[in-house]
Amino acid sequence: MAFNVRRLDIYRKIPKDLTQPTLTGAWISVCCVLFIIFLFCSELYSFINTDIQSELFVDVAEPDEKIKVRLNISLPNLKCDFVGLDIQDEGGRHEVGLVENSFKKPLINPIGEAGCNFQSTFQINKVPGNFHVSTHAVGANQPANPDMRHIIHELSFGDQILEQHVPGNFNPLGGTDKTGGDGAMAALSSHEYIMRIVPAIYENISGERKQAYQYSFAYKKYVSYSHGGVMMPAIWFRYDLNPITVKYTEKRRPFYAFLTTVCAIIGGTFTVAGLIDSFIFTASEIFKKAEIGKLN
Repeated sequence: MAFNVRRLDIYRKIPKDLTQPTLTGAWISVCCVLFIIFLFCSELYSFINTDIQSELFVDVAEPDEKIKVRLNISLPNLKCDFVGLDIQDEGGRHEVGLVENSFKKPLINPIGEAGCNFQSTFQINKVPGNFHVSTHAVGANQPANPDMRHIIHELSFGDQILEQHVPGNFNPLGGTDKTGGDGAMAALSSHEYIMRIVPAIYENISGERKQAYQYSFAYKKYVSYSHGGVMMPAIWFRYDLNPITVKYTEKRRPFYAFLTTVCAIIGGTFTVAGLIDSFIFTASEIFKKAEIGKLN
């Protein structure tokens, strides 16, 4: 006797003449299909888009490792002839009037006086230190009114991360406006930004890495005095490095997870819809029998 393979079918078919369509079942079926489509589109959107996962680890700096710095600042009340950049750190570095990769663009302020937009790209060592915009580089030829009121357009460290979905703030000083205040004391004030720099690594879905740096800052303004009177003001950026590195990794859900979720959505929705339809149909049949007195 030949074995009938059809006996293994667990999805037995019911002839159409033994089934009974209902209006309630039709509405439940339509709602069920629409609900499945909605959940499927949501899962597909989640699968296509990537997630950012973060982790922390201790940064071990190489002895000669440098940090790239980008500075863009405008001083509306100080001529470009007097503007310079000085760099100092605890490793013994001391540079006055850095000119490499530095650019000055003359500005005209609202009252018709000359100002300056100063841009520079330079490197600092991975040790605590400072860099400051000042008039120190011109030596004895100091301006009569060294006004250090300013606008910071950009101060960022490391590689530029332009992806908006990456958490963190890599240019918190961008847009800082310190041009307010009137009088001689406002013009002669020094400005100091104390920054805590946190290394950050961003790795996209393709495995490409960017080394950037986030930072937080505190600000203070003051007038410095010496035995000879008021000292020449400057804009100080003092920094210290955090040994903890934050790594942001862009990841996408695996395809098998997406497929499993889709199967769960379809199977679970149909099962729940079937239970609801069965409950409503059974309840309606009981109600009909009760109306004609055949409940027993």
